[in-house]
Amino acid sequence: MGDKGQEPTEENHTLFQAFEWNVPADKAHWKRLATALPKLKAIGIDNIWLPPGCKASSPEGNGYDVYDLYDLGEFDQKGGRATKWGTKEELQELCKIAREQGVGVYWDAVLNHKAGADRTERCRVIEVDQNDRTKEIGEPYEIEGWLGFDFPGRGEKYSNLKYHWEHFSGTDYNQENEKKAIYKILGDNKGWSNSVDGENGNADFLMFADIDYSHPEVQADVKKWGVWITQELGLKGFRLDAVQHFSERFTNEWIDNLREQCGHDIFVVGEFWSGDAQLMTDWLRDLNHAFSLYDSPLLNNFARLSTTEDADLRKVFDGSLVQAQPSNAVTVVMNHDTQPGQTVATHIEGFFKPLAYSLILLREEGYPCPFYGDLYGMKGENPEPASCGGKLADIILARKLYAYGDQEDYWDNPNCIGFVRRATWDRPDGLACIMSNTKPGEIRMAVGTEHTGEVWTDILGWEQGEVTIDDEGFGLFKCPGISVSIWVNKEAQGRDQFPTNFDSNIYGE
Repeated sequence: MGDKGQEPTEENHTLFQAFEWNVPADKAHWKRLATALPKLKAIGIDNIWLPPGCKASSPEGNGYDVYDLYDLGEFDQKGGRATKWGTKEELQELCKIAREQGVGVYWDAVLNHKAGADRTERCRVIEVDQNDRTKEIGEPYEIEGWLGFDFPGRGEKYSNLKYHWEHFSGTDYNQENEKKAIYKILGDNKGWSNSVDGENGNADFLMFADIDYSHPEVQADVKKWGVWITQELGLKGFRLDAVQHFSERFTNEWIDNLREQCGHDIFVVGEFWSGDAQLMTDWLRDLNHAFSLYDSPLLNNFARLSTTEDADLRKVFDGSLVQAQPSNAVTVVMNHDTQPGQTVATHIEGFFKPLAYSLILLREEGYPCPFYGDLYGMKGENPEPASCGGKLADIILARKLYAYGDQEDYWDNPNCIGFVRRATWDRPDGLACIMSNTKPGEIRMAVGTEHTGEVWTDILGWEQGEVTIDDEGFGLFKCPGISVSIWVNKEAQGRDQFPTNFDSNIYGE
């Protein structure tokens, strides 16, 4: 375990997705989060991912229908001043409280497209095949597209660029005949980006008015915005929406510019939703930067194992990004896209969520990101209470306090697996985790002779009884059927914080 001459062990980092799709459109979310921050920090959350709080095309818009990057709830545009989440002043207050609490703020940047244009503009286009965007249909002609962005409420504050048809590469609606299609905009130096994913032949077009990052005015404006918002809010990182749909070349330049001007430790994670970790690894290799992606293959594994009877738990990391490139993987169990009712809704059985969260929060590899909907519950047409039987906060806190040191796996049984963390010289407690997807299980695991004689119990309280560590440093650890147990010395530092009794009633209902 080393000696006291070593560097102190850095506290584990945990990112929190601080919203779900169906948060009420009451313009109160920034205030809600500001109130919740001290409790989140106390359980071990040290970075939060905020929703895209730039002005959307409607007051109820979550921000993925982005209208004006420079309007953070400051200007009377698109039906009001505040965004769905609140006003700019409330956002700045949230960021101030986050700094005081030692919590970094990551912004959800939607850079692929714009929505809610102020007026139509005529431009020449050619239709392309929905399933193969490289295949043109018919002859070029003129349409009336929603491509004129004047930002009348903001005027020229922060940026004087108004967006017109030449700033876009495609759109999906012709107002003249009310026809929906994918229209590639024609003109000098026009065309789909070549540095995008190959989905549908070319993945450049996703939705709305597709931004053309070959246009120098666009490049300059969006680079300027990245630096502006980072300084305006004191951001520590970004989540880039739909990264495989816009220019990888520009993404590289944007990150370069951002880190040169705002610090090389700015964290960037991209949303590249794919089941293929090799594809994701190849994409990361082509990027010049320290960059992360959400581990969607791992999330798919969680879904498959949770819905397959007697599934082999030992295969949980097979084909995952965290297995291939652990330093580039942000691990998730659910997010706003995969929650019930969403476009890529991915069902994970309730019993499996505590197992999945234990696997991403208590192990060495990856940067875990628990989901707001799992900690606080989900609203909307598919409401769900907080997951993990209300114990997610306890698992997050166990990461903060005990998930340190060498890791050893006990994966002999397909339906009952375990692992230990052996602690470090300055975080001496360690833990033992065991889980089963069938009947109750037990595994004899070594936590180290320095723990000989200690009495360990399950911090979740789901497995009763005690385990005394023997002279060889082993304990016989148990878990209930279809469940998980997290064993720690009952005299360990911080044990008095369990159960956390975390208040998940964030809405004050």
